[in-house]
Amino acid sequence: MTSIGCVCMAKGTMKTICLTSLGKHDIKSFINSFDTILTDCDGVLWLGSELIPGANIALNTFRNLGKKIFYVTNNSTKSREEYIDKFRKLGFVASEEEILSSSYLSARYLNDIGFKKKVYVFGTSGITKELDKVGIHHTEVGPDPMVCDMGTLVSSKTKLDPEIGAVIVGFDEQISYPKILKAGSYLKNPDCLFLATNTDQQFPSKSNIVIPGAGCIVAAVECCAGRKPKVIGKPGDYIRDYLIKKHNINPQRTLMIGDRGNTDILLGTRCGFKTLMVLTGVSSLVDIEQWEKSDDKEILGCVPNYYVNTLADVVPLLPK
Repeated sequence: MTSIGCVCMAKGTMKTICLTSLGKHDIKSFINSFDTILTDCDGVLWLGSELIPGANIALNTFRNLGKKIFYVTNNSTKSREEYIDKFRKLGFVASEEEILSSSYLSARYLNDIGFKKKVYVFGTSGITKELDKVGIHHTEVGPDPMVCDMGTLVSSKTKLDPEIGAVIVGFDEQISYPKILKAGSYLKNPDCLFLATNTDQQFPSKSNIVIPGAGCIVAAVECCAGRKPKVIGKPGDYIRDYLIKKHNINPQRTLMIGDRGNTDILLGTRCGFKTLMVLTGVSSLVDIEQWEKSDDKEILGCVPNYYVNTLADVVPLLPK
């Protein structure tokens, strides 16, 4: 079946409407209902380093129709400057201002609240480079392996920095026991801020290998610290506040495109955006059908307004 449809939010009333079966007037009304597009990246535009065919054509066509585009990614491993190269190599038009990575948003959030202390970074240089750009001091990233027994680690090998006033946790391939210990210890101070770049459980993958995401690391620190973080990336609503303040977007005339219900689509639901799910990443049509049956408001919030097999399927619907 052709795969762009509308999913009703009320429990028990799920109805999928194939937009390609509608007349030109209805399709035009859909396209004219939004001015701004927020799109996820991995699973929507690409998988790893490979372009999802036609995704660049779809986004560039939307841009030619006058839509404002923002690329909203929970991946914190790169700075916006590093992302520019990837977008251009894969055929997307993008400026640094249009790229909203969770690392950039984390730095912006601390800057917005006037944070003046130092950050313990449990993540990668994608975070530290963005902190550098706004003048926020931080610890260095890299390996911090377990090189001694636990008693020695606690008694003499762990030195806490009294200047630390925030902990940022993102994706870190070099996750280790000492890092969890340090993050949890800093967060024992109730005045120390706890930020998570995102809580994605896994990365999109074409194989049957599950690739753990930042959410697995955040959960370890959360368990150790006994505290919940402020989630800066999707589905946290700081993105909406930032875009309204910085770019004057209208949430009611904004479309969120994503491949994951509990981040991309839930963000859209919480923020009052229209939502479009593509089935090229994490979530599936079966997932949508299961969520729609739930009594849980949060799970119902994962149900998109529309879905499509791949972003390329939108292109024939757009005006030439």
